[in-house]
Amino acid sequence: MAGHSHSANIAHRKGLVDAKRAKLFTKLCRAVFVAARTGGGDPAANMRLRYAVDKARSLSVPKENIERSIKKATGELGAENYEEVLYEGYGPGGVAVLCEVLTDNRNRTASELRRHFEVAGGNLGASGCVGYLFNYKGLFVIDAKHIAEESLMEVALDAGADDVERIDGYFEVTCDPRVFDQVRKVFEEQKVPTETAETSYLPTNYVDLDVENGRKMRKLKDVLEENDDVQNVYSNDNTPEEALAG
Repeated sequence: MAGHSHSANIAHRKGLVDAKRAKLFTKLCRAVFVAARTGGGDPAANMRLRYAVDKARSLSVPKENIERSIKKATGELGAENYEEVLYEGYGPGGVAVLCEVLTDNRNRTASELRRHFEVAGGNLGASGCVGYLFNYKGLFVIDAKHIAEESLMEVALDAGADDVERIDGYFEVTCDPRVFDQVRKVFEEQKVPTETAETSYLPTNYVDLDVENGRKMRKLKDVLEENDDVQNVYSNDNTPEEALAG
């Protein structure tokens, strides 16, 4: 996500939903498929599937699409096979980029991503080339208008979270992925509304970009996110507001 704030892209991402609804539905249904294939088709017994279904529903994916994905994963409707792959590379200005991918053809996906990186002035790298610059964490983004900082701090830390930080009108709560389910359950019980509740790769350091490279980086992210195989894009750029607005 752009900048050091993981809430900075919320408005940008929401603004793209309608324009990219068909592609978004495809991505969300693939996430449901993989979750069901990995842990079974019952959301009550498969927390990952529950989250995938909740996210799909929150973004208006039709119920029949979700159910079809689960049935495909459990073998009721033919066979499909997707692999989870993490691609790594460098964007404009030396920005580190991670792409979480669900693909049924690694060669096709790698070729497409390589082309996207090269057009943007970067390059797709080998496995491990930038992964060490990120920590895998549970992440919750909460609009600050919904709860006081002291109250959230008490609830979050008691639930097992590591940190609570206020940035640009939002609170960002991070935790070890192993206690993500536990923290989310407490937030649900305490009726703490979350804009985002997900596991995410968070940068350990950041690259400051000028406006030109910032715009190139924004374009690269948009192109990557338009790819049907790409589920999430993470980067360690500090992008100027002018680039985000442009």
